[in-house]
Amino acid sequence: MFSVVLLTAALGGVVVSGFRDRARTRAALLHAARSGLNLLPSLVGMTAGVGLAMAAIPATLIAQLFHAHGVAGFFLLASLGALLTIPGPMAYPLAGSLHHMGASLSALASFITTLTMVGILTSPMEVKAFGRRFTFIRQSLSLVLALLIGALMGVLL
Repeated sequence: MFSVVLLTAALGGVVVSGFRDRARTRAALLHAARSGLNLLPSLVGMTAGVGLAMAAIPATLIAQLFHAHGVAGFFLLASLGALLTIPGPMAYPLAGSLHHMGASLSALASFITTLTMVGILTSPMEVKAFGRRFTFIRQSLSLVLALLIGALMGVLL
């Protein structure tokens, strides 16, 4: 229901914008469409990669990895998540699939928070765009916050 409200509000905003300035609205929509098309190959590639990995790796092995308990298991999964970077729209369905395979919620919390907030493998691209200092500070703060969130979720769940 909430997504319907958001979609209606967004479409209403586009309609109002179109009435106020048709040329700028058209330019903005074209820019958004181009940006979305530029992201499409990456999203398809990541989806295919995750799907192939889920098909190639036995479910029992994944379940064992995500049943790792204690501090060692927490940091193992947090490290694995920190290496990879997957956007939220892909990470959350992945978490749902892993949960159905038997992964514990606390392990998923540490994995997903680092997976979406930290990206060591993509940091060279971030350095080019934002600089070394910014990237280091953002990655460090994201890692600390992701570990705190994961630990808190482990305690609460």
